[in-house]
Amino acid sequence: MSFLDQIKDYPQADVLETIVNSTAVQIDHILNQQRISVDDFARLLNPDMSAEQLERMALRAQQITRQRFGRTILLYAPLYLSNECLNGCLYCGFNAENELPRKTLNFKEVEREARHLHDQGFRHLLLLTGEAPHSANVDYLEQAVKIVKPYCGSISIEVFPMSTDDYERMVAAGVDGLTLYQETYDRQLYSTLHPYGPKSDYEYRLLAPERAGEAGMRRIGIGSLLGLGNSLSDLFYSGLHARYLMKRFWKTLVTLSFPRLRPAPGGFTPQHVVSDRQLTQFICALRLLLPDAGLVLSTRESAPLRDNLLPLGITQMSAGSCTAPGGYGEHSDEGGQFRINDDRSPAEIEQLLRASGYDPVWKDWDTAFLTSVE
Repeated sequence: MSFLDQIKDYPQADVLETIVNSTAVQIDHILNQQRISVDDFARLLNPDMSAEQLERMALRAQQITRQRFGRTILLYAPLYLSNECLNGCLYCGFNAENELPRKTLNFKEVEREARHLHDQGFRHLLLLTGEAPHSANVDYLEQAVKIVKPYCGSISIEVFPMSTDDYERMVAAGVDGLTLYQETYDRQLYSTLHPYGPKSDYEYRLLAPERAGEAGMRRIGIGSLLGLGNSLSDLFYSGLHARYLMKRFWKTLVTLSFPRLRPAPGGFTPQHVVSDRQLTQFICALRLLLPDAGLVLSTRESAPLRDNLLPLGITQMSAGSCTAPGGYGEHSDEGGQFRINDDRSPAEIEQLLRASGYDPVWKDWDTAFLTSVE
């Protein structure tokens, strides 16, 4: 059974009814349990949860994270290879109709960007593109991965959905992780927000993480873009999706992100604004549902908020990010996908983590670990 089958067992109307009709007594009971069910998770998303209950849940989330992950934070950097795209996603800076300088890095520029991030200390890189097969297809990505590989121990990709065979090519080239957001799990809204282009295929995107798992990806990251649809149901489905992947691909590390919409070319206005308090509640609830999942916090969020959310379940953070192809070497954000919110340097983030009692981890994996010694 695929996740497409499972999600049909949780109609959005029923999910939202469970969330909003949860009582304080039910929430108190859940917070006293060692492990929680999917229905319990839904109740913990209730927007009327009291401040005292949120504080209790935050303490539980912190304790669980310390037990499972210690005080380590994995640092990574995004490396944008291309902003060319054929999709008409209404909310994305790379929308095919937006006027911005389009660029796909040549392989010399790819190496320059990788070397720059290596010199800053990064050993985990996330390669990103739009969806434009004429400029950044599987062959291009395969070569880019081979160029980047000598500069880092772990490479993930956040690109267009692929077939199982193409994901196997990526793994063979040196990719060990996939990040792919469904954006919104609301099928009707998804169609409205993606009026044309390859990304308009809801099911093909939804099932891509499973194809990546079948291909042997060691890390799979998912999430929804908070602000597009009803954040309560989207966050619920993100947790449900991660839980499914963790059970089916039990050798794979599953991570969740909860990015909020940021200003981007095109001027899309979020229909559902997610407050800092609500984001905090989402993170804590996810930690209680999924004690062993990685929780990722990017530079979309402000520096003060990232500092405050750090103890509540976060295991991975980006630093010094740039969302424009070639932006690191050229010191420019022209052509970027969106504006980041935390512009502190990698060195500043490392200093903050150490001052807060955390151990910043630049490298925790290398494909060389899989190579037998003769």
